[in-house]
Amino acid sequence: MFANQVVWRVGKAGGSGLWALLLAVSLASGARAAPIAPPDSSRPSPVFAKRRLVLQIDSRYSIINSHFSIINGLKLGLEWRGRVRTGAAFYFLSSRIPTRLAPPDNAADEPDATLRFYNVALYSEYVVLENPRWELDANLQTGMGAVRVEYNDDNVPGTRSRTPRDFIALVEPSVAAEMRLFAWASLGAGAGWRQPLFVDPVVRREISGPIFYLRAKILIAPLLRIRRNHEPLFSQKDLRIHGVDSRLRQRSYGN
Repeated sequence: MFANQVVWRVGKAGGSGLWALLLAVSLASGARAAPIAPPDSSRPSPVFAKRRLVLQIDSRYSIINSHFSIINGLKLGLEWRGRVRTGAAFYFLSSRIPTRLAPPDNAADEPDATLRFYNVALYSEYVVLENPRWELDANLQTGMGAVRVEYNDDNVPGTRSRTPRDFIALVEPSVAAEMRLFAWASLGAGAGWRQPLFVDPVVRREISGPIFYLRAKILIAPLLRIRRNHEPLFSQKDLRIHGVDSRLRQRSYGN
């Protein structure tokens, strides 16, 4: 009966009313059937949208007074989308390097004076180029620390004494390349320059110089996710190189 009433009213309305009704029904049905468009997954996420905790062993090598030296360090910081990293670091000179700094008056005739220093630093890194396997980043560290001389004491034979600590400020720009071994670990190497500030010219000449470093990085968040989801620990998922566009970058670093 309802259908008969609709047909009668349509016929009564005439040709123009029929076309208007068909257009209205078509628009209504099209609106109901049209699926909701998904969000544009190709748009890159904001750089600071997601952060990760990063623990990094950062061993640096340098030439001090024509001697090869090792400066061991440890970094702890945050990483945003694999593009920006900031945090704090601690370094200390583990090698005994002969110094040109004058030992004090109580030093032995053969003082065997060596340089010792350590520093804490704030660092920032930005990834300039990357793909799922490799990346090239620029690094800047600024920090402060102390330097002193260790020597044989003439007053107490067989013992070594230390001079009072002198304050130093350091700036270290560098560039580094890094290879991701797994989703949670990577190895890298870099080079740069260490420049002391606000110190005596003799100390500046002792400490300044080129730096070379190797580092191993562990991403805590992906490691916990793999553990929680019972995924293979040494998987190469999302690390195969297919391009360098934002979609691949988001797929590699966004989980």
